[in-house]
Amino acid sequence: MKNKTLVSILLVVAIIVVANLVSQRLYYRMDLTENGQYTLSKPTRDILRSLNEPVTVTAYFSGNMPPDIEKAKRDFQEMLVEFVNLSKGQLDYQFIDPTEDAQKQEALQAGIQPVMINVREKDQAKQQQAFLGAIVRAGGEQEILPFLPPGEPIEYDLARAIKKLSVKEKPSLGLVQGHGEPGMAELGQVMEELNVLYSVENVGLEAESSIPDRFRTVAIVAPKDTIPPGQLAKLDDYLSRGGKLFIAMNAVQGDFQSATGSVIHTGLEDWLATKGLKVENSFAIDAQCGTVQVQQQQGFFTIRTPVQFPFLPIITNFPEHPATKGLEQAVMTFASPMQFTGSDGVSFTPIALTSVKSGVVTPPTYFDINKQWTDADFPMSNLIVGGVLEGKLAGEANARIIVIGDGDFPVSGQQGRQNPDNISLMANSIDWLSDDTGLIELRTKAVATRPISQEYLSEDASGKRNFLKYFNFGLPIMLVLLYGFLRFQREKRIRLKRMQERYV
Repeated sequence: MKNKTLVSILLVVAIIVVANLVSQRLYYRMDLTENGQYTLSKPTRDILRSLNEPVTVTAYFSGNMPPDIEKAKRDFQEMLVEFVNLSKGQLDYQFIDPTEDAQKQEALQAGIQPVMINVREKDQAKQQQAFLGAIVRAGGEQEILPFLPPGEPIEYDLARAIKKLSVKEKPSLGLVQGHGEPGMAELGQVMEELNVLYSVENVGLEAESSIPDRFRTVAIVAPKDTIPPGQLAKLDDYLSRGGKLFIAMNAVQGDFQSATGSVIHTGLEDWLATKGLKVENSFAIDAQCGTVQVQQQQGFFTIRTPVQFPFLPIITNFPEHPATKGLEQAVMTFASPMQFTGSDGVSFTPIALTSVKSGVVTPPTYFDINKQWTDADFPMSNLIVGGVLEGKLAGEANARIIVIGDGDFPVSGQQGRQNPDNISLMANSIDWLSDDTGLIELRTKAVATRPISQEYLSEDASGKRNFLKYFNFGLPIMLVLLYGFLRFQREKRIRLKRMQERYV
């Protein structure tokens, strides 16, 4: 009997040991989130499987933190376990709790700064310093992840850092300069994304005899001055060799100081018209829009109040296309609609449209901040503000151009930051034009937002809104009452059956 018990215990121990060994090799978990938040995307798996040199991740996380911080640490550690399994031994990691001065100094010197978090201890709220960052090292170089915000996706930041360190020979991208375009500093967020895969160089169309073939894609962003015909001819020459262009242009401009809007001519609008694309000299307005701050005097105080401004359309209508995959909303500034008039050997695909309540305003115009907008101001729908031209655009070679009817959407704002989807729109477009879609899916992988559709916000839809509101409120209550009624009837039938004389 004792021998059988001992054998049973040994078998249980052996099963546990084998199960742990197998689980290290065959790590799996079920992800029920809509966008696969806890499932590594294909680009990440491809990056890890293609590693040719060791990568080390050193994570600095303070211990004894609130539950949300501990969860972020646990999620990061679980993700690293998956990274290790997919990298076939090329990736290793360690966690350090910088409690000692030497460890704190090491983190600070690496560029990881502590953040202040709120901690409740013995019924008292206080602030405490915490380290929530990591260092990725490979081939004698390193990338710093100074802060990993709790509750936000971290897969892209980590995979992007590994990809940046593992790519040795980067293809070239050209950024046209010389016509008042923003420089690399003003496109800082876009440059951070593009520098992962590409080497970005300035291109002077005046100085260059022709655009070199080494450029995978050439970008023209928000020129202010006229581009001479001779330089536009160099763009045609580049396209005739199968080149790829990204163009974000302004056909109109707005001046907040004078509250006026006017037309701007750069030569690109006439050049694109020869290829069958007409970028209109008008403002696209949208009931789904951003806000501007307006100063209002109340008594002795001056307060700033956000006011909706339809000249800042929020674009949420993105047809299925690799350049817009995963985008939720991009904020345009004085965008212009466009339409394809047709051209032999050329096709056009819209990739960004306004909402179902849109309109146009023809300049010159005056911006009346206090105007009370109504549905009558938005008689149009689904105006195209971004699209792709493909085909024989100049010569016999197939070429591509992505055109966005707003040149300022990727430019960093006054605070130095731009809407993330604005940055992804330009970065994804250039990735697709350059035939490198490896980070598109990963770049836009985030927690999805679900704004109310514009069709439910109109005055005519008030009845539909009220119905849905009361339906959502009343349905759970009705289901509970229905369940209670059915349960009561069932119990009543059982009770009556038991009261019968022949019931056994």
